[in-house]
Amino acid sequence: MRKNMLTLLMMTALPGFALADPYNGLAEAELLPGWRNANGDHIAGLRITLQPGWKTYWRAPGDTGIPPQFSFDGSHNITAVAPHFPIPDVFHLNGMRAIGYADSIVFPLTVFSNDPDAPMQISGQINMGVCEEICMPVTLDFDALLPAGGARDPAITAALINRPLSRDEAHINEVVCTVTPISDGLRLTASLDVPPIGPSEVVVIEAGDPHVWVSEADVTRIGPALSATVDMVHSSGQAFALDRSAVRITLLGQDRAIDIQGCAAG
Repeated sequence: MRKNMLTLLMMTALPGFALADPYNGLAEAELLPGWRNANGDHIAGLRITLQPGWKTYWRAPGDTGIPPQFSFDGSHNITAVAPHFPIPDVFHLNGMRAIGYADSIVFPLTVFSNDPDAPMQISGQINMGVCEEICMPVTLDFDALLPAGGARDPAITAALINRPLSRDEAHINEVVCTVTPISDGLRLTASLDVPPIGPSEVVVIEAGDPHVWVSEADVTRIGPALSATVDMVHSSGQAFALDRSAVRITLLGQDRAIDIQGCAAG
């Protein structure tokens, strides 16, 4: 299993990774033009609509998923684009846990420009995985004009609201990460105090490096004390240094989620 995960990791980490969709109509992309903020940043959205029963993946999709990858090549008067990921759901596909979205999802996009008073042309692709009984990668193109001004879009607004709480908003104090070497990488245990956020909690830990595969977390809880342990393996198979400030810990519960960036040495 770990060998298969490393193969998938190396494939999805390639900057130019893109595969054509062999099944037309499984997924469609629509660019929502959104609105221009007073500071010059533009808020747009990319709506993905899937066929009924199909699902797609979150940025940390689980053992078998393909995370969405955005490309904005061909855009004009745009210096950078920051995608946002709404709170995902947890599914079980083919006997394995997956994290993502069913039927449709809007990814909000914060768009930056050196000339915010002028129109912005946003063009590019999203490479993503979709699953029902089978899973496959798809590539969807988008192209739209983001005019100066615009109007607030309720679909984008709802997706922006549907976000995890920050560490401060969740009133979480110290988060400690203890790291020990294993035969092919590192074992990390994150420890923190946080009240339960639902009857079934899922903890997702990301290394902050797309070349590092992270296992599903083994979670234990005693009252407010939560502990989550994962293995981390680099796609090269070689030893690597872990930047604890880049480690990202997400708690997914029944009614909310918490997103924690960075942890202290244990």
